[in-house]
Amino acid sequence: MPQLNTSTWFITIITMLPTLYLIMQLKLLNTNYHLLPSQKISNVRMFNTSWQLKWTKIYLPHSQSQHS
Repeated sequence: MPQLNTSTWFITIITMLPTLYLIMQLKLLNTNYHLLPSQKISNVRMFNTSWQLKWTKIYLPHSQSQHS
């Protein structure tokens, strides 16, 4: 019965690790990450609007009675 030749396994595994690392780096290089909302605001202000761009607080009627 012939024996399994394992003499090339070490070099195969050692060369496979950097190759997989490089492939993953190339895949991650092409991914698009979402911007934070604070970074998106400057890009959104392309339209001229008649209202002011500021946050307002809106309270529900039942929420005021709980805070008083």
